[in-house]
Amino acid sequence: MPRATTSATAALAAAHPALAHRALGATGLTVSAAGFGCYRVDVEVEEHHTALEKALLGGVNLIDTSANYTDGNSERLVGAVLGRLSQAGLVPRQQVVVVTKAGYLQGQNHQQSQARKEAGQAWPELLELEPGLEHCLHPDFLADQISRSLERLQLDCIDLLLLHNPEYFWQWARERQMPEAEARAEYYRRIGQAFAHLEQEVARGRIGGYGLSSNTFPLPADHPDFTSLAEVWQRAAALAGGHHFQVIEFPCNLLEPGAMLNPNQPGGQSLLELARDLGLGVLINRPLNAMSPERGLLRLADLEPVEPPTPEALLDHIAQLRVSEEDLTAKLQLGLGLEPGQSQQVAAYLSAAPTLVEHWNQLQGLEHWRHLEGEYFLPRIHAALQFIHQTKGPSPELEGLISRHLSLVSQAFGAVGAVYRMATAQELAQVRARAAAADPAWGQAASLSRLALKALWSTSGVSCVLVGMRRPAYVAEVLDELTAPAAPEPRREAWLRLAAITG
Repeated sequence: MPRATTSATAALAAAHPALAHRALGATGLTVSAAGFGCYRVDVEVEEHHTALEKALLGGVNLIDTSANYTDGNSERLVGAVLGRLSQAGLVPRQQVVVVTKAGYLQGQNHQQSQARKEAGQAWPELLELEPGLEHCLHPDFLADQISRSLERLQLDCIDLLLLHNPEYFWQWARERQMPEAEARAEYYRRIGQAFAHLEQEVARGRIGGYGLSSNTFPLPADHPDFTSLAEVWQRAAALAGGHHFQVIEFPCNLLEPGAMLNPNQPGGQSLLELARDLGLGVLINRPLNAMSPERGLLRLADLEPVEPPTPEALLDHIAQLRVSEEDLTAKLQLGLGLEPGQSQQVAAYLSAAPTLVEHWNQLQGLEHWRHLEGEYFLPRIHAALQFIHQTKGPSPELEGLISRHLSLVSQAFGAVGAVYRMATAQELAQVRARAAAADPAWGQAASLSRLALKALWSTSGVSCVLVGMRRPAYVAEVLDELTAPAAPEPRREAWLRLAAITG
């Protein structure tokens, strides 16, 4: 299949005149103001197929994925959907800008890396970070990854290949106590080396251009993990015969405006200002997921509150759960004939109440609680109950005990969730009010999530905001908002006002 072209992407924009489209920096390509972010999409999920089809048919023409998203299944989804729509003549390949990334070794990539090491063929300049996670930007690895991505995407050419979070190098260097000046020089040497290889890939026709995706682009210049766009640009500019460094990607949202405001580039420019001056395409990720060390994750979307219980009532729910945990554990242990180690494990997996009593009011927020509930407590409880079923077999008495226990789990967890839901709903309402006050154009949005997106794509220099549109309903909301965009303006004063009132 061919690659995206200037004329075809312009034709796509012309075919959807009500939808906001933008120039992708100096690439010559025209892209929708919102792109389809593929972080959590999977070829095995039919709803994700439907959502991506709806987005492409609706005029969204930039797709952002990565080799490590769902262990390659994100790229497979893109290949399947784009191939299907292109073959049917509904969305020509040349109208769609496909962006993918390379750098991570997780899942299958990590397994392959271990096999290579056992065979004495480890990837050069490999960063071994933690169990199950490595990182590499060496040309040999990039060549391998481009081949694999092309196969999964069912493409002959990737429009844009981004180096994915090279800042992992800083962690690796600190663990080895590398002197700061040496680490800094080596970091940018590796990026420059990767760029030189990617120029060869452009010449081969396997990629159309390249860029860099970094969470640390917007940080203050004195932050130990900071990635300087000015220095990255110098590495590209130093390449003989010109370069195809065309795009950068980074996080930005209402509560993380560093890209708009931090004077971290030469002459006191912000990241966005320098990118705009250099003619770089700018892709923004995490527009709706604000992160902070104090707050954790805050989802920037309207949240309907529920009436929370009083602290006394909540603690009573937890106390009832604790009694049930102890009673259930005692009864089951007597009747199961378990080994001491097995009994202890079952008891530990069923024991949520003691942790809740101590920590229920110390969490970072609703998303933190949802993570603990869904990724820690409930899987452990269900694993213990499944083990009991398998060991003892079904019986009316057992079913009654388990049913009552699960009811108390639901009540206690629901009470904790209601407390954090109310607090989060109030915080989000304040964010929306403050953002609306910062710029009248933003206040016209029909919801907080739409306001969060409008604030970004109404700021000049932003090419495309990447939105996780895994469900058709999400796609519909984004498409609707793209028909009512605010005119792109610098809006620095609006971002300053917002930062001043949100802290």
